[in-house]
Amino acid sequence: MTVDLLVIGAGLSGLMAAVSAANHGLRVKVIAKGMGALHWSAGTVDVLGYLPERASEPVDAPLARLSQLATTRPDHPYVRLGSKMLDTALQRFADLCNDLELPYAGSSRSGENLSLPSAIGAARPVYFAPSAQLSGDLSRTEPMLIVGFSGLRDFYPTLIAENLSKLGHSARAAFLPIQLISDRHDFNTIQLARALDNEKCVQRLAAGLRQVLESGERVGLPAILGLENHTAALAYLQKQVNAPIFEIPTLPPSVPGIRLTTALRRYLEQKGVRVEIGMEAIDFSVRQSPIPNPQSLTSVSTATSARPLEHRARHILLASGGLLGGGFDSDANGRVWETIFDLPLTTPQVRSDWFRPKFLDPAGQPVFQGGIAVNRHFQPVSDSGQPLFDNLWVCGGALAGTDPIRERSLEGVAISTAIAASQQIFSVPTQTT
Repeated sequence: MTVDLLVIGAGLSGLMAAVSAANHGLRVKVIAKGMGALHWSAGTVDVLGYLPERASEPVDAPLARLSQLATTRPDHPYVRLGSKMLDTALQRFADLCNDLELPYAGSSRSGENLSLPSAIGAARPVYFAPSAQLSGDLSRTEPMLIVGFSGLRDFYPTLIAENLSKLGHSARAAFLPIQLISDRHDFNTIQLARALDNEKCVQRLAAGLRQVLESGERVGLPAILGLENHTAALAYLQKQVNAPIFEIPTLPPSVPGIRLTTALRRYLEQKGVRVEIGMEAIDFSVRQSPIPNPQSLTSVSTATSARPLEHRARHILLASGGLLGGGFDSDANGRVWETIFDLPLTTPQVRSDWFRPKFLDPAGQPVFQGGIAVNRHFQPVSDSGQPLFDNLWVCGGALAGTDPIRERSLEGVAISTAIAASQQIFSVPTQTT
């Protein structure tokens, strides 16, 4: 069967593009080599935490700073979108999460970033956060009790509390026995979150917290409060402990990221969208035409143990990520390339130009700032600005003009460009078979 839209990539950008297209009546299929970066993220939505070359100054109101961004990064995806489109896309994401019963919210000061504690107790600027993280906002004045568990790797309450104290926040650490949650001798955050889907386990945790909590404190826990029954577990704990409770994302894997991925995939399944993981795209086919450019793609092929599997589609959206996401590859000679269509990149093609002399250079590293140049419709273009394919679009981390991890704009770029690109696609007349 030929689908209306084939999305390549199952990260936040690919899933949001699929949601947007499916909600407009398109037949959509998602293929991906792996699960996407949400499993490694904090589960929050970062829109713009730092302006390029001003990494020491956190951004307070991202949408209000786009004009400054335009002066140093005129080809940034946000500059192409504009603040109105960016705000609309973010609100659509928030509305969708409310429908999924996994609500996200931002600062009580409209348009401003939250300041939330990181896994090491640093302040991280965040635009939207899951409701379970909101009570950790560092603008609040209640003292914090950071609670860990004996034997839990990748969460260090003493370090978190110490660093928060150095930032001027009242915080202390406490430990509870891991047996309150699990009898396993070897465990990770995912296993603990599954254990806390059990009501009796949550009851034991509530009893333990009451023993260490002091009046007036709010409680910071590792992000392990359930996978399937997360909302109920959080509500029960806050009622029983009678104190605000917030999750702090741990080092990967990310429970909040997995919650969001699971919710989006279930939504897509209800819409009849197939999400197929383990599908590595290795080739493509084009429609023969007397006009050389732009060409039309007819299918993408993925690797199997036998012959390649062909996926036919009228429109294709590339959301495979950049160099860190696996959408680009490189070799020792300095070449960097897009792995499926070999689209031209703005990334330096000389190895000595990949990095600046300083590891933490204020300007960042050029190898992470390159990507696929697109037109205003988010179609990849040649050096002369002409579309390379008339039915191919790009969104997310593969785009040129942004350094999303350094800027703390990863999720904002993913959501906004996915929705913007999908709008271009479903505005194209679709033929029926």
